[in-house]
Amino acid sequence: MEFKERTLMTIADMICGNSEAEAFFVYRKSSYLTQFFQDCATEFVHDGSTRHYWVANTLRQIFAEPHPNAQTPPATFLRVIQALMDSADAVNEGSDRPGALALLNNALAREGFEAFYAEDRQCYLRHIATKKIVSAATDPHRPFSPSELKRRALLLAYLETASEDELIEEVLLPLFRQLGFHRITAAGHKDKALEYGKDVWMKFILPTQHVLYFGIQAKKDKIDSSGVTKSGNANVAEIHNQVMMMLGHEIFDPEIGKRVLVDHAFIVAGGEITKAARNWIGNKLDASKRSQILFMDRDDILNLYVVTNLPLPQGATPEAPVAEDDKLPF
Repeated sequence: MEFKERTLMTIADMICGNSEAEAFFVYRKSSYLTQFFQDCATEFVHDGSTRHYWVANTLRQIFAEPHPNAQTPPATFLRVIQALMDSADAVNEGSDRPGALALLNNALAREGFEAFYAEDRQCYLRHIATKKIVSAATDPHRPFSPSELKRRALLLAYLETASEDELIEEVLLPLFRQLGFHRITAAGHKDKALEYGKDVWMKFILPTQHVLYFGIQAKKDKIDSSGVTKSGNANVAEIHNQVMMMLGHEIFDPEIGKRVLVDHAFIVAGGEITKAARNWIGNKLDASKRSQILFMDRDDILNLYVVTNLPLPQGATPEAPVAEDDKLPF
């Protein structure tokens, strides 16, 4: 991945605090440039040459580092952006830094990216065309910070009341899009006859450019294997029938103009998927089809949503309290 020379020089001026950038960015001398890149977990040391040319060359070296794909800058560059846009370094403006953000986005737009502040007050990059938030590799099983635990609790409360359509459209579609899946198409519930056992189909492009197709069968609540299912829960026998239909029915991919079979099926639940339900469906499938089934329950959804730093659905965000009118009624 490479940025245009003009973009690199513009960002270099921001890091140095030169010219137009001086109004909103900290002016950094030689030793402070070394300190800046040390804070970004690098070993670059300013050699005394012209500052913005040295910084631009340093950025070129950073872009030569390994990165996941052509749409994702190296992790070091993401740290550079976060350090550059640190709220504590605001100059001539508030901590939300609208002026600095506007200058940075003017440069990043040439490369198809935009910067924004998330709820944790850190600056992140987003790919403009795909709306994918660019982030380093995330671990959904790591300990969460207090702010992340708060976001997780808000999303959990939302899932308790969300409908199946809201689960799919407001939670699953943004999540899978952020995880790198392409052509995410929701079958919807207006025409049940055209679902053929799947609520969503999508594809994932491997680094070798091979394509895998996925179908999703989503249920709002718990999936169990009891003979008499409580209201709101889904019985795994019903899921089994829908999964078999999904794996056996072709989908049309308009990008290649061909009909293809689904390679893997996600069984997604807004509640728990019991061990008995997993075992039941595993015993019903032969070895080849068993390897095509992937399970995803509420905890998986919550953890992935938090670590990918996705904005919460609109219904999950608490409304700001309305200020009471202190005026006397007379």
